[in-house]
Formats: sequence, structure tokens, C-alpha cells
Amino acid sequence: MTDLFQSELDGYLARLTSLLEARAFTDAVPLAEEALKRFSDSAELLRIYAITLHQLDRRDEALRLLYKAEKLTPDSLEVQCNLASLEVADGRADEAIERMRAALRLRPGHPIILLTLGNALMAAARYAQARDSYAMATYGAPSHPGLRLNVAAAELAIDHPEQSAIHAQEALQIAPGMGPAYAMLGHTHRVRGQSAEALQAYLRAEELESAQSEHPYHAGMMLDDLARFDEAQMAYARALERNAGHGAALSQRVFTLRRLCQWSELETLSAQLRVAVAEGMAGITPFGFLAEDASAGEQRHCAETFAAAIDTQMAPLRRQLAFAHSMPAPKTPIRVGFVSNGFGEHATGLLIVAMLEALAGSELELHLYATAPNDGGAIRARLEAVCHVDDVSGLSEAPLAQRIHADRIELLIDLTVFSSGSNAKLFALRPAPIQVNWLGYPGTSGAPWMDYMLADAVVQPDSLRATVSEKVVRLPRCFQPNDPSRKIPKAPSREKCGLPARGTVFACFNASYKINPQAFNRFLGILDQTPDSVLWLLSGPENADQRLREHAVQAGIAAERLIFMAKLPHAEYLAQYEHVDLFLDTLPYNAHTTASDALWAGCPVLTFAGETFAGRVATSLLQHAGLPELVTEDEASFVALAVSLGSNHEALQLLRHHLAHQRKHGKLFDMVGYASDFRRALQAMVARRRIGRPAADIDIQ
Repeated sequence: MTDLFQSELDGYLARLTSLLEARAFTDAVPLAEEALKRFSDSAELLRIYAITLHQLDRRDEALRLLYKAEKLTPDSLEVQCNLASLEVADGRADEAIERMRAALRLRPGHPIILLTLGNALMAAARYAQARDSYAMATYGAPSHPGLRLNVAAAELAIDHPEQSAIHAQEALQIAPGMGPAYAMLGHTHRVRGQSAEALQAYLRAEELESAQSEHPYHAGMMLDDLARFDEAQMAYARALERNAGHGAALSQRVFTLRRLCQWSELETLSAQLRVAVAEGMAGITPFGFLAEDASAGEQRHCAETFAAAIDTQMAPLRRQLAFAHSMPAPKTPIRVGFVSNGFGEHATGLLIVAMLEALAGSELELHLYATAPNDGGAIRARLEAVCHVDDVSGLSEAPLAQRIHADRIELLIDLTVFSSGSNAKLFALRPAPIQVNWLGYPGTSGAPWMDYMLADAVVQPDSLRATVSEKVVRLPRCFQPNDPSRKIPKAPSREKCGLPARGTVFACFNASYKINPQAFNRFLGILDQTPDSVLWLLSGPENADQRLREHAVQAGIAAERLIFMAKLPHAEYLAQYEHVDLFLDTLPYNAHTTASDALWAGCPVLTFAGETFAGRVATSLLQHAGLPELVTEDEASFVALAVSLGSNHEALQLLRHHLAHQRKHGKLFDMVGYASDFRRALQAMVARRRIGRPAADIDIQ
């Protein structure tokens, strides 16, 4: 090529490089097309144009150009690295690894090759090898802070947060203003449970990279952990200012505003959230979405979108682990695993302990995998007396999956799904051949790794079948167990509880996020029509109580008619129900464990059935407690019956008498019967697998 033509080509390359650096990818396309008409055999031009097309998500065209460039200059380091990066983006990490290893044989120790190889190894979930590749690259480029950060990321992926923090600090020594290094420090603190330290690191990252949405989002998550909810919702708002398409920040902000009973923006944000779910926006958390006034179909779509992202994320590691599940001999006892962070003084532990005690001595072999440390309480001791309890709180997903697989668990139950302490990534690795969604998350997982949902015909009627991705196994009783051995102490006086000496006491001890404006207005309407009545609520976070008082005053209800109960130890909390005349339920998210508590304590619960699993739990509890008359048809009948009962002391006493009988003789509190039905449900699922049949809907008779 003559100097004149070379100068012209260099000019094109310089202009294209400038456009790429400015991220003006669309503007670069016509210029690259024009240049290719003149210099179709320039490998560098083809390479730069390929990078442009890749940034525009035109991956196939980019690969075609890079393969052409490779033919022109097969030894080009840049072309080989770009090809490897595109192969990684195309889900072909193994091909990229082989490509880079071949390049490394020609240029041993080259830092760019080692960096690209490390990226490919990370994508293939070969984290230890990736760490070694990045570490070798630092020898060739010791002053490159990004390489130190890559080593930190790999160390974090193999559960070495302390070592990860060291490498993040090394990056900061080289580049003190490096925002991603502070974010990495935040991650290392977060996985060690150091929320305050993580928060400071994320806030520093936000200062340094004010346009990035991830930093304020992560800061918000740490503020949430620290129960600084108003600051958390403001952090999520900052993330949304930077990126309106940040689904995780949107869903967390809406949920946090619900917790705070801060409703001024809720209608607009909730509508935005439902649109985002319909459009398949990534990151929207299914648990928070249960509190929205959405259909079961919308909830399924939200869960499927969320689960699909986890499934993609975990696919490389799942391929690495490649669990094979052997078929046990026909008479082999069924090994059942339960995974939860709630095997202690927690709603999960309180609900399941008596049922598991009733299962002791059956042909089931029970293993509990506790993802939270032992709290040393009575529930944990009872569980340890009847089950194999493994404290796996220090294990990440991969080693925990390997533990479960090594234990030859045949049926594995997820007691959280997308609730707090989610095990979704663990279950996405498929450590067991049968995986079941039960109890902790009232809805479909939408997950390809979940085979069954364990429910009942009230929470999961035939009319909602299309809204569930799993096969449905329905128990012939309420799906929710409970503990009939709980002792209820004598309650303190009404005055000591902050209640007036006389008058009707309505209560709703549901979490604040379940009390939406519509539910609260129903409560206020009931108070308005019931003289001398009060509403007893569980105290919410920060200024939530005051906001509810203000809403009441605006509706013409005196603020002192709202009484707030601080969170109490479980037995003391149960005792308070002695003073409650009627528990008022919420929609679209019902009382669940709280409704069961109320009924056990002899307090009648009033609800009306929703159109989702989460909105039908109280209906199931009441029907199986022999009180279907407390399930109303609509809002008007709910208010009317509450007002009627609130002024009818004899009717309330009759309901309490019925519940006292149910405690001794009713199906709802019969955990021996529940254990028998539960065992038959597990046996039915396992039997289908052992005879070579696929999962199917099952009704236990």
C-alpha cells in the first residue's frame, strides 16, 4: 500500500477509534461502511468495525467480520482476543479458552492474552483457573489496576472475600479514584455480613462514578439490611435517576415505600412496576411483587423473568458440576432435604417443627440444611432432636450443592424460593433429582429447576392452574403446618398493652408492607362504624406508625384509636390475642403465619379471598378450621361483617369457643395427620421418578 493510501486508511481508523471512545457506535457504522469500500482487505478496519457492531448487539455480523480479519492476519493478537471475547458473549466460553491457550503458546505470559483467558474462564465458572490467569497477567502489567480488580473478582467467586479485599486495595493503591474497586470492597464486606462497611464503600464508589446506577442500588440494599429504610428508598431513587430501566431498584423502592407506609408516590410507581413486569424488565424481585395488586398470571411472568436470569447466570457452574442422579433401589428409604435460613426462632421453624417431630421414625430420612447460624433457641434444639441438621451457613452455592448431592438427597425442598435468604442459585445447580417449592414463598417459582409446588386446593384451585410453572401436589388439608404444642401465657392487662379498658379491639399484626391504602381505608371504615373501637397494629419501621396516624386523622379517625405493638418474643406476642376481638386481614397479600397464630390463640380472623396464592392463605386456614363464614365475598361484605361482629360480643365468644374446640380436635392443628399426608405426598413424587414417570399434578386423597 502506498503512503498516500496508508495515510487515508490511518485517518479512517483514527476517526473510528474516536467515535468508539465516545461510544458513538451508531455514528461509526456509516463511516466504517464507507472505509470498507476503499479498504476491504484491512484487518484492522474489519476488527474495529466488528467491535462497533458488537456494541450495537449485532453479534453475528461482528463475528463474520472478525473471522475475515483472522484470515487476513491469523497471528494478530488483537483479532484473537476480540474473537475470544465475542465467543464468550455468544455463550461459547470453552472455545474462547482454547483460542486463548493457543495464543498463549505463541506469546507466553502476554498480559492481554492472560486477561482475556481469565475472562473466558470466569464465564465458564472455572474461577480458580481464572484467578491464576489474572494473577499471571499482573506480572506483565504490574501497574494495571483493572487486573488487580479482576483477581479480586475471581477470589470473591471462590469464597475468598478477605483475599479479594486485599486485591481491591491493591487496585486502589495504583488508582485511588477507581470507583469499581470501592464497589468490589463493598461486595467483600457484604458477603461477610459487614453491612455498615459495605455501605461506606458503595457510597464512595457512587461519589467517584456518579453516573453509575449500580452503586446507589447496592448502597440501598445495605441500608435496607441496616433497617435504614427511608435512606434506602432514596438510594434506589438515585439509581433510577441514572437508569430508569433498573428493575431491581424499581421493585426494591416500591417494596420499601410499602414497608414505610409512604404512599404519596405509590400509585404511579406501582403502575410503572406492573408495566415493567409485562415488558420483561430484568431484576424485578418476585417476592416484593406479591404485595402488588397484580394477577397470578403477572406474578408468574415476574417470577419466570427473574428465574431465567438466575438460570443463565448459574448455567456455566451447573455444567461444571454436572451432577448425575442415580436411581435408588425400590425399597431404599427416601432421603428428603430441606433448605432454609429459618431453622430456629423464625416463622419457618415455628411452622414446621411439630410436623417434623410427627414424621420422626417414619421411612423418610430427613436432612435440614441450615443456611443461617444456630440461634441456640428451643426450636433449633427440637429440630436437631428429630432430623440431621447441617449448619451450612458458611457455604456458598457450589460447595453446598456438592454436599447435598454427596448426601444422595432424592427430594429437596426449598423453604424460601425468592423470600429473604433466597436459595434460588443453589437450586438452579440441580443438586437433587426432585426439587419442590413449599411454604416460604406463596407463589410459583417460574423456575425451570423446580419440579413441584406443594399446596392445597384452596390456595391453588383449578382456576389458577395456568399461573403455576411447577407440577402441583395438593394436600387434603391446609398446606401450612403449625405447632400445636405452643403454650400461651396469660396476657398483661389491657392498660399495660396500651389498650383502652373497654371497647372493641380490632387487630392486624401483618407486616407493614401488606397494609396498602385500600386495606387501611377498609380498617378506618370499620372503626368509623364501630363506636369505642380501636385498631391494634404491629409497629412498623421508622415513621410508618406516624404516617398511619396521619392518614387516619385525614379520614376523620382520631389518632389515638390506632394502637401500635412493638415486636415481642413469640409467646408474649401470642398472649396479646387474648385482648383481640377480631383480626382483620389484608389483600392482595394475606396474613399467613400471623393468621395461623391468631387462630391458635383463639382469635377469629376475617378475610376475603383474593385471586392469587398469597391472597388465599387465610381462606385456606379458615376453611380448614371450620370457619368458612369468616371468608367474605368482597370489600363491602368484609366491612359489614366486621362491623356486625364488632358489636356482637356473643358471636365473638361463640367463635372463640369454636376455635378452642378446633385446637383439640380440628384438622388444622392435627400435625400427626398432617405428617401422614405430607409423607404420602413426598412418596407420590418419588414413586413417579422411581418408575420412570415424569413429574405430574397429584391430589393426595
